[in-house]
Amino acid sequence: MLLVMDVGNTNTVLGVYDGRRLVASWRLTSRREQTADEYGVFTETLLRARGLEPGAIRDIVISTVVPPVQQTLEEMCERYFGLRPLVVEPGERVPLPLRVENPREIGADRIVNAVAAIALYGPPLIVIDFGTATTFDCISPRGEFLGGAIAPGLTTAAEALFTKAARLFRVELVRPKEVIGRNTVTNIQSGLVYGYAGLVDGLVERMRAEMEGDPKVIATGGLAPLIAQVARTIHEVNPDLTLEGLRVIHETARGLP
Repeated sequence: MLLVMDVGNTNTVLGVYDGRRLVASWRLTSRREQTADEYGVFTETLLRARGLEPGAIRDIVISTVVPPVQQTLEEMCERYFGLRPLVVEPGERVPLPLRVENPREIGADRIVNAVAAIALYGPPLIVIDFGTATTFDCISPRGEFLGGAIAPGLTTAAEALFTKAARLFRVELVRPKEVIGRNTVTNIQSGLVYGYAGLVDGLVERMRAEMEGDPKVIATGGLAPLIAQVARTIHEVNPDLTLEGLRVIHETARGLP
């Protein structure tokens, strides 16, 4: 079996594949201070809770946008699984041409998402990942990564609002029934949810004007289902897109059919 791990600034997502079938997955809070032993014991516990034996893991693939965690995870893989993991790096054993000025600057999560979207949906594409930052990745009809945009994530923007505005308070991030809010709670919810959907639609429409073909828009990340309810330009939500990308990269690197 294959263990895949994607470490983001806010969440860490793990998955286990038996061939091409995702048999288990978890979304956890990212903790930069955890040691290799803590990661190892925690991962083994998660596996056993789903009836999976750690000894059944034959390969591990990791992507991370938190550099200090990478060495810790590599140490964990060797100590607890006896395996040297495949770590996703731009341009290294990744089937994705990068048509940008500085390929090394592209986050591993963006590469993984693009690889998965190409494999599952076919180019051209715009891939949106709703995380700590919201990333927009543009993929040409020839399967090339063209670049994109980075915006503050919805939760990040909300926290900035609550921190800087003394009389505003945290609200549940849900879609209000009407755009015109009738109280402070629905005013904030409308501004955040409908306002963010406007950001998404505006960027996607401008990107489409600069791209060849008619790109399909795929969304992933924890808040993707919420924004997809109100954004007009999102075609499909795939919560497991990053995990799928890690699986595809593993197959390519190992020369699997």
